This record gives sequence, C-alpha cells and structure tokens, in this order.
Amino acid sequence: MPIDGGRAVWIVLDGVGIGALPDAGRYGDFGAATLQHAASACGGLRLPALEALGLGHLADIQGVSRVSRPMGAFGRMQEAAEGKDSTTGHWELAGLVLDPPFACYPAGFPEDLIEAFSKLAGQMPLGNVAASGTGIIERFGADHVRSGRPIVYTSVDSVFQIAAHEEVLPVADLYALCLAVRKLADAYRIGRVIARPFVGDDRNGFRRTPRRRDFSMPPPGPTVLDRLSAAGHTICGVGKISDLFCGRGITRSLPSRNNADGMAKILSGFDELPAGGLLAANLIDFDMEFGHRRDAAGFCAALKVFDAWLPQLQRRLSAKDLLLITADHGCDPTMHGSDHTREYVPILAWQAGWSHGTDLGIRNSFSDLGATLEDFFGHRISGPGCSILPEISR
Repeated sequence: MPIDGGRAVWIVLDGVGIGALPDAGRYGDFGAATLQHAASACGGLRLPALEALGLGHLADIQGVSRVSRPMGAFGRMQEAAEGKDSTTGHWELAGLVLDPPFACYPAGFPEDLIEAFSKLAGQMPLGNVAASGTGIIERFGADHVRSGRPIVYTSVDSVFQIAAHEEVLPVADLYALCLAVRKLADAYRIGRVIARPFVGDDRNGFRRTPRRRDFSMPPPGPTVLDRLSAAGHTICGVGKISDLFCGRGITRSLPSRNNADGMAKILSGFDELPAGGLLAANLIDFDMEFGHRRDAAGFCAALKVFDAWLPQLQRRLSAKDLLLITADHGCDPTMHGSDHTREYVPILAWQAGWSHGTDLGIRNSFSDLGATLEDFFGHRISGPGCSILPEISR
C-alpha cells in the first residue's frame, strides 16, 4: 500500500461509541459505553460481519466474540478536540482538530441573537431552551401551528435548531431561514444550524420528517477532503457528509433519508466511483432515531441490519480497495437525558484477501483516519494524524 487505482470507503456509524473517554466525567458522561450498554440492554448482540473484522477485541460486548483470526485491523480512537458533537468529530476524522471548541448554550441563546433571529423570521420564536427533538415539538407544536412562530431549541452540543411544521413553514422556506441564521451563528461560534421539519397535529401527535438539513460552520482549515479533491480525486459524500463540511472537498453528494437509503446509496455510489476515488458516508439512524431517543432495542436492531448488509459492500471491493468503519462520538441509549456521550470510537479497517488481524491499540486522535486516507492515496500526510497503514503492512 498504497495501491494505484485503489478506492476507499469511509463509513461513519453516527453515535456508535465504544466506552467513555478519560475526561467523560467533565461532560456528565462518566461510565458511558454505547455499544456495550446497548448490547447488554438487549440481552446480547450478534454482529458476525463486524465480529470478523475484530470488533470483539475492542471491548466486552455481550454476544460479540473475540474471534481467533480477525480479518481486519481494529482499534479505538480518542478525540483530541473538546466536545462531543458530529461536526467536531467529523472534522477531526478528516484531519482537522478544532481548537478552540464550538460554543454551547445549554441555558438558551443570548438575547441579542434571538432578537436578530426574530428580525429574520418576522416574529419571536417559541422555546429557546435545551430539549430533545421529540420533546420540543410535543411541548410547543400546537402553539407553533396556531401562531406560526418557529420553534428554536438547542442541547449541550453546539446546535441552533429550528423546528417548524411543514404546512406552517414550507421546507424550502425553513431551509432559507436556516441559511440566513447560519450567517449570524458564525459570530457566536455555533457549530450547526439545523432545520427540523415536522408534521402531524395536536390530536394525533407530531412527528419529525426525514427532511432535516444541517448548515455547518465552514471548516476553519483544510481537511483531507479538501486536499484529496484538490489533487484530483473524486470525493462522493453520502448522507449528511456534504452538510457537515459545507460542501468543501465534495465532488458528488448523495443525501439520504435514513440508514436504509444511505446503505443503498453507498452501494450505488461505490459502483460509480472511479479509480482513486473516496466515498465518505454517514449513517445517522443510530444517533438520530435511537441514541437520542434512548431506544436500546432500536439501536441494536439497526446495528444488526447494518451488519447483515456489510458483506454486500465487501463483495464489491477488490484487493486494491480499502474499507474504514468508525464513529464520530457516542450516544449511549442507556444514559440519562438525550444528548451525545463523550466516548472512544472504533476504527475497523479491511481489504479483500486479508487473512490476519492487526491490533491498532488506542489512537491519540480521530485524525489518524484522515492520515490513513492520505497515505492510502499516496500523498504526504499533511494533517496531525498518524496513518495506520504501516502497522497493517508489517
């Protein structure tokens, strides 16, 4: 390695952490362990494809064995940056360690920002509190439908979320409002402005739709996506990858509605990926549908579906191609509250024809993934990470 003409697939299992980081207590996440706790809550978890790559060597996950001859390289990565949000995690995976961190507003946004928002929206918002996405529409949905006032909420992460009923504020108008707010949010170091459309009524209940969209702060420096695309590589982003990087370094974007749609687009996108191309994908349901909603059973079911699908992708990869599977933070469905959790994330690497596993140990930064991609494509490593390829090829 690197192998001329090889392609790479980088999959982020959103929120699938694998144990609390040493500083997790600072974030209220002492003892968090997304994979381990979800598996235990479900009486064990069978993930044969991930098990074969070495997942069971990373932690005691009920139902997942430590196979004697793993077919992949396996390790854990710790986050060098502060925080536990998707943007910080994805940027670090792509070789950009955020410093200083994004600002968070768990007590609500400052009055001057809300006043500026009101001028853009034409009225004062409802909310301006920290809440879960489902809880906020249960609390304010009916008032929103009656008044037309958008709902603004946040969490312990750096997010300015705007919820609106699709029949009150059409989705295109909600996106336009979020884009205008994005220009305000940069001055407050808010990582993401997120459109959260929903439907339903007070009698039958409100429910969010899959037309969520993230508007991230632009990365403050180059990422591996910028460097690879500038060098002529095709970069295909699946899911919310393009949103998280503000489209930077992405040559083709395939948004997805959910995990099933995302996995289908990974296959179709890879089939059309030219030699030397990278497909980067985010599968969001683990986090959005199950982690935040503290639904361990749903979390485990989604992992089983991904594991059953994974061999379809592996059969498409040649010995020249590289598969990397990781996460961006934890979202332990057994913890209190509804927020992300500060955790190690797994790194699993695989190429067709590998017959022995490699223990990668604990990596000092998520940015080792970005360094690995630069190394794989034959470029000098220009970010802060260390490539895993020399350890794999020993």
